[in-house]
Amino acid sequence: MYKIGVVGPTASVDRILSLVEEYGDELQFTPYPYHDSKETAEIIKKYGMQVNAWLFSGQIPYEIAKKELGNDANMAYVPIMEASFYKSFLEMTYEQGKLLKQVSVDVIMPTNELEEALEQLTVSFDRVYTKPFWSDIDSNEILDFHLDLWNSGKTEGVLTCFSSVYQTLKQLGIPAYWTTPTRMQIRQTLNILTEKIRASYFKDTQIGVIIIEIEQFDRIIEKTKTPYHLQYLELRFKEMIIKLCEKLNGSFVEKGNGRYVIFNTRGAIVRELESINNTIHYLSSESDTTIAVGIGYGKTVHFAEVNATLALQQSKEKTKQEIVIIQEDGTIAELTDNQELFEYSSRTEDQEIVEKLKKGNVSAKTYNKIVAIIHRNGWSNFTVKDLADQLRMTERNARRIVTDLCNIDLLQCVGEELSTNRGRPSKIYKIQ
Repeated sequence: MYKIGVVGPTASVDRILSLVEEYGDELQFTPYPYHDSKETAEIIKKYGMQVNAWLFSGQIPYEIAKKELGNDANMAYVPIMEASFYKSFLEMTYEQGKLLKQVSVDVIMPTNELEEALEQLTVSFDRVYTKPFWSDIDSNEILDFHLDLWNSGKTEGVLTCFSSVYQTLKQLGIPAYWTTPTRMQIRQTLNILTEKIRASYFKDTQIGVIIIEIEQFDRIIEKTKTPYHLQYLELRFKEMIIKLCEKLNGSFVEKGNGRYVIFNTRGAIVRELESINNTIHYLSSESDTTIAVGIGYGKTVHFAEVNATLALQQSKEKTKQEIVIIQEDGTIAELTDNQELFEYSSRTEDQEIVEKLKKGNVSAKTYNKIVAIIHRNGWSNFTVKDLADQLRMTERNARRIVTDLCNIDLLQCVGEELSTNRGRPSKIYKIQ
């Protein structure tokens, strides 16, 4: 059973938990309420190992958690949509017995939902003061915004996304209303989260194959003084691979001539990528040669092994030792030096680009990798040297690829970089 941590103000968490009964067979929900949204980061750190996914009552704690974790793979939040503002306006009108014409509203960026809600209302306001904010704003700043307008007589009521601001304003006797998601929005988010978890589960249980090959194994054989030395060396290699296999809880097969295969699930491999990388570096140190590693995922053992073999071939083509992964959809991932996965596609469905690549004799994999590098580094423009460093190839080869892509209008030369050294200035390129 998957464990879901529900994070938000107590009232919001209780509202969500009141709607989760129908998911009880496959999901277990645990409440983690807070008084202030800033507590989200501490909740994530403290209870992260106890849950499989997080559900946040709104975008504010979600953004805080996303910044803390660095990704949103196992996270979802209940969004505030137009209906949330309609509900707040209706409650305000009902309680006050009239439509308040001057109100102040805080809304998380971007502000599309509030703007569209106001546009579609047939009634008009004299003035709506809005306070757009990002997730890291101090709630006291929001409180001061509303109080300053109220004390100066500019507003008759307040709509706020912050539970703490709402409580404070109510205690001061100010007509304040807490903008929260509707029950329908909560149910929709629960359905989305459920599907996300199911997809994650099936992805996690896919077949994974790791092929490890000690390169230049023939040279190692030649260097060994006696057959016994070689056997002792192979036993050390095998011991390291078995220890890794034990950590992965996988199945191990020795193919001979320095090649080893481990069968496991995708989830287990992803969780132990660091251990795999450490073992590879240790093997490389012991053998005094580079180690090629290909990892493949697939719905069956056959497809996973085919992808692992393709990944191994690409790993062997690298100038630097690197783990290459090929997923079931053809996406390629490379484990970078800082233990991050750099992903790009080996194919493209854009027929216009496909035709251009054919004319330029450039593969879709190479083009997609260059595009991924540009986006990952946030380059608005770059030089051949920049690209060569990232592709780990010579400037000569990188220049040939860049020239080919310029000839088919997928890259464009936009200027030259002035150099303090003698020689021709470097050309600057950007993606079309």
